[in-house]
Amino acid sequence: MTRIAFIGLGNMGGGMAANQAKAGHEVLAYDLSAAALERAVAAGCQAAGSAAAAVKDADAVITMLPAGQHVRAVYASEILPNTGPGALLIDCSTIDVESARAVAAQATEGGFRFADAPVSGGQAGAEAGTLAFMVGCAEADFPAVEALIGPMARAVIRAGDYGTGQAAKICNNMVLGASMIAVCEAFALAEKLGLDPERFFEIASKSSGQCWSLTSYCPWPGPVPAAPSNRNYEGGFATAMMLKDLKLAQEAAAKAGAATPLGAQAEGLYALFDRLGGGAQDFSGILELFRGSAPVK
Repeated sequence: MTRIAFIGLGNMGGGMAANQAKAGHEVLAYDLSAAALERAVAAGCQAAGSAAAAVKDADAVITMLPAGQHVRAVYASEILPNTGPGALLIDCSTIDVESARAVAAQATEGGFRFADAPVSGGQAGAEAGTLAFMVGCAEADFPAVEALIGPMARAVIRAGDYGTGQAAKICNNMVLGASMIAVCEAFALAEKLGLDPERFFEIASKSSGQCWSLTSYCPWPGPVPAAPSNRNYEGGFATAMMLKDLKLAQEAAAKAGAATPLGAQAEGLYALFDRLGGGAQDFSGILELFRGSAPVK
């Protein structure tokens, strides 16, 4: 039995920790939220009183935290000083590449194995154990990383060395954010032109407009029953989180000197939707912006 410390039990981390417990691992869980910690205990985890207490004697540590500054702080003050030598450290947060590489340097200098391994698949994937992991780590460490991630995953892919997992995640989500906007614009236009949206879906899903945002996560209610559009855009991947990832992509592009004009436009549109009150809605809810009925705070 592997002893895993799991730090961060939010919408994603809670389901991920639960799947590690279901796999038979001993999971010491910690979160600042008492309610999140209670849910983890109900799912088979053990509650820890602090991050430092959770990592003591752990074979592996998994973190799922909001942003780069949180990852840097928790690693510096709680994880690295209190974890036993040789432990496998995996950060599944979506953060900036620079922070991922800085934490990797600190961890490896301390004698730990480390991986940045952000995920794709949303809350439903976290709960079902069907996430896709994009891993940045030393090649020799990947088999151990892949084995540990297994109970939470449908796919585990090594992107390259430290930081490349984060690079893959922000590039992937820039594609996702921009493609969802294009799909939403098309649905709004089809409606204005008198084309039945479900008939448009039937045609586009079998034509050159086919993409994941259309056929797996359709923003128009009806064609894809599991999509958040059928739940008034509740659950799924919040607009505020998509906006965070697009900001990370734009910051990375600026530092690298890369031109990402569509990414910049997508960031601006999601920022507008967020300001209008759509931050908590699934990002596919931006369809309402183009239909002229976006939420208003």
